Amino acid sequence: MRKYDYLLVGSGLFSCVFTALAKQNKKTCLIIEKRNYPFGNCYSEEKDNIHIHMYGPHVFHTNDHRLWNFMQKFAEFNNFIYKPKVNYNNRIYSFPINLMTLCQIWNVVTPEQALSRLEEARVKIDNPQNLEEWALSQVGEELYRTFIYGYTKKQWNTDPKNLPKFIIQRLPIRLYFEENYFFDRYQGIPINGYSDMLQNMIEDTEVILNTDYFQNRDYWNNKANQVVYTGCIDEYFEFEYGQLNYRSLNFTHEKLEILDFQGNAAINYTSENVPYTRVIEHKHFLFDTKSPYTYISKEYPANYEDTKVPYYPINNDTNNEIYQKYHKLSLSQNKTIFGGRLAQYKYYNMDQIVASAHHIYNKFS
Repeated sequence: MRKYDYLLVGSGLFSCVFTALAKQNKKTCLIIEKRNYPFGNCYSEEKDNIHIHMYGPHVFHTNDHRLWNFMQKFAEFNNFIYKPKVNYNNRIYSFPINLMTLCQIWNVVTPEQALSRLEEARVKIDNPQNLEEWALSQVGEELYRTFIYGYTKKQWNTDPKNLPKFIIQRLPIRLYFEENYFFDRYQGIPINGYSDMLQNMIEDTEVILNTDYFQNRDYWNNKANQVVYTGCIDEYFEFEYGQLNYRSLNFTHEKLEILDFQGNAAINYTSENVPYTRVIEHKHFLFDTKSPYTYISKEYPANYEDTKVPYYPINNDTNNEIYQKYHKLSLSQNKTIFGGRLAQYKYYNMDQIVASAHHIYNKFS
C-alpha cells in the first residue's frame, strides 16, 4: 500500500492551497472528497462560455501582495470589483450604504447634508448590545429597515435582536460616492473559473470523490503520515461536547434566453417578504454581455439540519465555548492537522483561507 505524506480530507480551497505548498516541497498528497465533484464551495461550472459560481459569488480580494502573487501562479485574474445593489420593495439602491444611497433615500446632495441627516436619524443607544441596537445607533430606523433588518432575519432565521453586533459591524457606511464593497488593493476573479484555478493548484494529485472519511477512518489514516482535516471539527470528535451550529444555503440555477437579466453581478433582496437573499448573474463577473444567454442563481437561506451542508458558523457565546473544547482536543492530535473554516469554526474570506493554509503548512511541515 502506497504511503503518502499527506491525506487531505476535503477538497476545498484550504486543501488545494495546502497541496500546492506540499507539492512545491516534493511531498506526496492524496485528497478524498465526500461530494461527487471537487473543490467544495469554490466549485464552478462552465456553460455557454459563462463560469457559474455554483455556491454563491466568490471574489478574491486581499491587501497582501504575497497572497496575490501566490494566486497569480495558478490563474489569470480579471479586475472585477464587487458592487452589489439592493432591491427593496422593487426599488434599486446603491450599496453598501454610501452618499449615493443617502441621495436616493433622503435627497441629500453633499457629504455635509448626508452627515447631518444621518445624525438626526441615529437612535441614541449608548452601549448597543445586539445587532439591531448597533445598526439603529449607526444608521437609524429607515436605513435599518431598508437595508439590514429583512436580509439579516432571512439569513440567520432569527430576529436581529438575538444576534451579536459583530456580524454587522464590518458593513461599510460611507459619506462619499463609492460602491466598491471591498477596499482591498487586489481584487478579481479567475478568468477561466475557480475549478480551473484549483485544478492548477493540485495538478495531478489524485482526488477520490464520493468518499466519506468517517466510514473507514482507520483505513484512510493509514494511507498517509499526516492527515489534513478540513471538515466539521465536532464530527471529527464524534460530537463529544455536542454539535456546533451553522446556517446553510440552497441555490437554484436558471438559464435564461435573454441577453441580460438584471444588469449587475449581484442584487441583494432585503425585504423579508422575498424568500431569497440575492440574485447572482454570472456573466457580469467576466464582463461578458455578448453571449445571447444568461445564467442566474438565487440564494435561499436554509437550516443546516435540512441541508447537512454547513456554510456560516453561528459564533455566539454558546457555540464558541463548545468550539474551544474541541480546539483543545485538536491540539492533542499528533497525526491530524486541522484547517479551514469548518475545522476552525470561523467564517473566512478567501484570502484568509489562503493565509491560514500557508501558516499551518509552515507550522507543521
